[in-house]
Amino acid sequence: MRIATMAALAALMASPALSQTLPHLPSDLSPAGVRAADDHLALEEVEGTEAMAFVRASNERALAALTGDPRYETFRSQAEAILTATDRIPAPSFLADGIGNFWQDATNPKGLWRRTTLDGYRGADTTWETLIDVDALARAEGRDWVWKGANCLAPDDTRCLISLSDGGKDAVVVREFDTVTRTFVDGGFVLPEGKHRISWLDRDTLLIATDFGEEGGRSTLTESGYPYIVKTLSRGQTLAQATEVYRGDLGDGGYGVSPSVYRDKDGNVEAVLFRRPLDTFRAETWRWVDGRAVKLNLPERVGINGTIGRQLVFSLDQDWTAAGATWPSGALMIATLDALSQPELTRTNGDPAVIFAPGERQSIDTVRVMADAILAVVSDNVVGTLKRFDSVPTDRGHASWTATDLAVPANSAVGLGDSSKSRGEVFVSTQGFLTPPTLNLANVAAGVMTELKTTGAKFDASTHVVEQFEAVSSDGTRIPYFVTRPRELTGPAPTILFGYGGFQVSFPPAYKPEMGKLWLENGGVFVQANIRGGGEFGPAWHQAALRENRQRSFDDFAAVGQDLIARGITSPRHLGIYGRSNGGVLTSVSITQRPELFNAAVIESPLIDMLRYQDLPAGASWIGEYGDPRIPGDAAFIADYSAYQRLSPEAEYPRVYITTNTRDDRVHPGHARKFAARLGDQGHDHLYYEETAGGHSNDADPVANARRWARHYVYLAQQLMD
Repeated sequence: MRIATMAALAALMASPALSQTLPHLPSDLSPAGVRAADDHLALEEVEGTEAMAFVRASNERALAALTGDPRYETFRSQAEAILTATDRIPAPSFLADGIGNFWQDATNPKGLWRRTTLDGYRGADTTWETLIDVDALARAEGRDWVWKGANCLAPDDTRCLISLSDGGKDAVVVREFDTVTRTFVDGGFVLPEGKHRISWLDRDTLLIATDFGEEGGRSTLTESGYPYIVKTLSRGQTLAQATEVYRGDLGDGGYGVSPSVYRDKDGNVEAVLFRRPLDTFRAETWRWVDGRAVKLNLPERVGINGTIGRQLVFSLDQDWTAAGATWPSGALMIATLDALSQPELTRTNGDPAVIFAPGERQSIDTVRVMADAILAVVSDNVVGTLKRFDSVPTDRGHASWTATDLAVPANSAVGLGDSSKSRGEVFVSTQGFLTPPTLNLANVAAGVMTELKTTGAKFDASTHVVEQFEAVSSDGTRIPYFVTRPRELTGPAPTILFGYGGFQVSFPPAYKPEMGKLWLENGGVFVQANIRGGGEFGPAWHQAALRENRQRSFDDFAAVGQDLIARGITSPRHLGIYGRSNGGVLTSVSITQRPELFNAAVIESPLIDMLRYQDLPAGASWIGEYGDPRIPGDAAFIADYSAYQRLSPEAEYPRVYITTNTRDDRVHPGHARKFAARLGDQGHDHLYYEETAGGHSNDADPVANARRWARHYVYLAQQLMD
């Protein structure tokens, strides 16, 4: 079997590329030329007549093929049982002296925001007090409300800003809520629907960046639809009466200017910062001092982690040369705010200082800054470790930093949840591909973790094992990937290859219960590829696949697929791929570039038309990742891979499954619609399904989410198992 597989792989790799016509790749790559070559522009109208007719017809065909499959109802009921199970770990947040949680189940699909005591949370039979019943609120108001979080004012957390989305969009309405009376505040803060950036300044004042309407004939939103002006909003004021405190520029990129208020353990303000994004990853950092904004001497590629007194903790996403010294990209740093606020940064008494510099195959993941220590997850070859960092005085007049390892299970993903400076505690989770999550409470000062909750297994893990391998990409780079496979693997098995490869997002081992139940228990293999573009090995791993180097991500992904075939784990007939959002770029390109390598692709909530993505909200915010198609040089390298324009009627593509959501206001549904329509125009078999509510995050309703997963796995079983 292995010899035959290797021979087939060699033939695949040796085959010359087919000569294919690309009838929809415009010779004129200007925005006007790209638009003129696009025969499906009507599908970009989110609720346009032609678009919705296309959705209805496509949905009818897809549902007949998927929900009509005899496996569908079994998959749906199994997924719903998992997603609505009452023995799941309730995700906790610190809420005053108690614990808050947002909970969804079959009875409460829109969810309950509720609270309990810490002792009550530890117990097996927790008694919860409901603060907001979102299902009841939606019924009472006749709205499709979807919970998007609560922002409470520390330290008493009695006043909270509640964000509610109509149908699951990123845009939300905001209302002030009183946790004592458990009611919305009469005459309290209320904000209309928008993509707001909000922080409490004090009980009667908000710092807010939002759509303030036109001012002087100019929009107060960037071309991406995000705000660039920060104002203070006092209780009783309208948005029109708010006072401006900081202004970026209409041409700014990224996700909009954001105000952040950092507090000590008693709730006192330590710093007020404004982040002004220049593009997806570069930003200016400003400090609000005595009523004026002062630009901090920080690099543009930097992450802000928090404050300890008058010191700022930050992580570098680029090498930083300042004050006669150079600090490495990826390092966790600390510096006094006063020093960073000076017109020219000077280094005195070890300020700034390195807290931790990762090694070649390491990266800093999440960070929690406490009152006098720092807790951080450090990824080591894509496996989580947990470290506490403490400052130690030296005889040179400044502090150095020491690291202490906190014990966590080997070969796991480690996640940091909510933290409380006043309590000195952080929620810590651990999990693996075959190991259900465990929730712990870490006392940071003592370096002690106490187990709070575990969840029972949702599938039989005894049938599979986890291994980590490396593939060699086109330029010789070693690409790690995880394989979860049957213990007794006999011959090529049906295999799902998952990848993302963008925005410095890392994918460590994680428990995926619906995948385990619907796929692994049926003999499938699951593979997770840690390709370039992600953050698994720090900023350099991400930046290696930016803009004109995007092809590296696609080559990495193909290399993993080829390595799986070479190892005899699977074959092209049994290999399918899955990706969503930015992963939709990856999967659509993989199908158009290497159709012979795969027999299935779930392309979910995808970006696909990369020559027009900047014109589909909120696409322009990602120019720092992909480049700007309006610039000729950028358009040229984007055109080399943009899957929508590179479809060929002469190619043999597998039957792909494209799916998205009408209410997705992050990645426009036009991408998926147009790709499906063009596949159909060229005679390629495919399935297209568009959910009409839920948004980009798929977190609106666990019952609907169960149907979503059932459709995915029915399709994958049809393509890879039948």
